Amino acid sequence: MVSATVTGAPYETDPVYQMAVRQLKDVAEILGLPDEVVEVLRHPQRLLQVKIPVRLESGKTVVFIGWRSQHNSALGPYKGGVRYHPNVSVGEVVALSMWMTWKNSLSQLPFGGGKGGVKVDPSQLSQRELEELSRKYFAAISRIVGEDIDIPAPDVYTNPQTMAWFFDEYSKMVGYPAWGVVTAKPYQIGGLKVRIISTGYGVALVAREAAKKVLNGLEGKTVAVQGFGNVGRYAALYLSEWGAKVVAVSDSKGGIYNSNGLDVKKVMEVKDKTRSVINYKDAKRITNEELLELGVDILVPAAIENVITEKNADKVKAKIISEGANGPVTPEADEILARKGAIA
Repeated sequence: MVSATVTGAPYETDPVYQMAVRQLKDVAEILGLPDEVVEVLRHPQRLLQVKIPVRLESGKTVVFIGWRSQHNSALGPYKGGVRYHPNVSVGEVVALSMWMTWKNSLSQLPFGGGKGGVKVDPSQLSQRELEELSRKYFAAISRIVGEDIDIPAPDVYTNPQTMAWFFDEYSKMVGYPAWGVVTAKPYQIGGLKVRIISTGYGVALVAREAAKKVLNGLEGKTVAVQGFGNVGRYAALYLSEWGAKVVAVSDSKGGIYNSNGLDVKKVMEVKDKTRSVINYKDAKRITNEELLELGVDILVPAAIENVITEKNADKVKAKIISEGANGPVTPEADEILARKGAIA
């Protein structure tokens, strides 16, 4: 007898995947969805693992592992980013593709959910090595992507340059300029100039609207932002321009804090020049963990998943948590924050 469920899938023991499944089951219970729908939706329709050999400047060849998860295409082509990170796992990629299905559906976009990842620390690679990795990854997944099939985009530690390499590699393979195979390309080759700011702008906009209801407006309210990539930096920039006081930001190397407020544009300049916000002079150093527990009005977790958990949710003082990352708040933490009256 053949079982009706998928068992022993390599991603099922991953905590990020398990968190996504719990969220799915909680919502399914509220909506009264049948068990068979949950069973289908908790697994991707397709999951591809690839090996990517890269010849380093030293002459040594290293093989990196990558994935592309295509969760659901009921509403249209799979859509979702590709991240480069040393902690990327197959379970994380599957969970992220699941979340993309929900996000695209709730936004009423004609796309399904997909996600990709490569287990690599991009800061340890030269530009040439990074280009080789990117081109070989996209070549390896090329048979399951395309303008009407699956459309990747940037995510953690990928950017318009990465998308340009993807676009160029795929276009060479198919023999024509495949303008729609990825989004967030440089505007010189068909990308949108506003794409780089759009996610951070959206996060800031949500925080501003929540502040109208919870904090009597945004003016003078304090903000802490964890993560200073494209999402975090532009969320911080717009919130500061709209009257909030950004007192803390962080990246993977640590954080900075100034109770009088940070000059966000100068912090952006320091980040671009030195690759970390910690080199900004007019602030004291703090850890990422300390940033989450600061006495601020608005907290923007815009780095990685699972940063607010049942272990630290009671210490989070912000009344508004505007999520810029994928899954930064666990279900257990959500319940604690709700009991405290915080919006997340």
